[in-house]
Amino acid sequence: MQNLQNFRDYYEILGVPKEASSEEIKKNYRRLARQYHPDLNPGNKAAEDKFKDIGEAYEILSDSTKRAQYDQFSRYWNQRGFSGKQQTSKGKGWGNQKSDRTNTQDVNPSDFANFEDFINQVVGVKNDKNGASDSTNDANRDPYRSPRSQVQYTVPKTPRSNRRDIEARLTLPLEKAYIGGNERIRLEDGRSLEVTMPPGMVTGQTIRLRNQGVGGGDLYLKITVEPHPLFKLEGLNIFCQVPVTPSEAVLGGQVEAPTLDGPVKMSIPQGVRSGQRFRLANKGYPSEGGKRGDQLVEIQIVTPKTISQEEKELYEKLRQIETFKPRADLLG
Repeated sequence: MQNLQNFRDYYEILGVPKEASSEEIKKNYRRLARQYHPDLNPGNKAAEDKFKDIGEAYEILSDSTKRAQYDQFSRYWNQRGFSGKQQTSKGKGWGNQKSDRTNTQDVNPSDFANFEDFINQVVGVKNDKNGASDSTNDANRDPYRSPRSQVQYTVPKTPRSNRRDIEARLTLPLEKAYIGGNERIRLEDGRSLEVTMPPGMVTGQTIRLRNQGVGGGDLYLKITVEPHPLFKLEGLNIFCQVPVTPSEAVLGGQVEAPTLDGPVKMSIPQGVRSGQRFRLANKGYPSEGGKRGDQLVEIQIVTPKTISQEEKELYEKLRQIETFKPRADLLG
């Protein structure tokens, strides 16, 4: 008879009854995922293992098809023995069922070394030694990932083998993509990796991490740089807008402009126009060869919505004495 230690009771792992609704399963998963999340339990191997078990259980029970298969085949754990050897061929057994996995006619647990191998193959889930799932993970499944970086973890469609490459999408703020350096990320399989990234990363760039995939395969991090509220990349150049007051536009002088290296002072001429652009040399984005682009600064003249009584009086006096008539050509 199958030893109980090989049986993974996913209902017990999530702390729900077998008749639990999908909403109850999801609610308990979220509670347990938060309780045992590695970010909240740094260095706690037991919590990390528990977190992996919770994710594995939720992967099965949150999918109606996999849950039905699990419910159907899990009854075999205490009814029939196992051979104690690994299944090496697809003779008799469920492997010949091409279209209907729920057909029990040819299911033979004796073809499997233990119940865990049996149920994992039937349901379609198998974990490697590092806990990486053999099936594609949902990027939104872990709502408690560290906010320092956003990682979407996927497995490309490749033939089944012991060694497989993995692709993950890493979303970074522009400032981090600009300076590079070390970044600690957490993957969906629970692993925490410290990645050394080059400066000047751009959307679509890929970083290869050797031996961090499944079974010694590689992990490919595909970079996405978030849109920035101030800066816009135009090739190696960086574009931004700088607001100035009417008096600054009329009189000219020095104003501060933001750059990725911090604020710098730049000079604007008297009578600068709204929309006029100026170039800050070598303040743009770096290329792989170390060359930097420029920063393009567009001036935007803005008027205040509220002014003090003293300012109002000065503007009234200015209107009386100013000689500039912008509508003179319109009125003939």
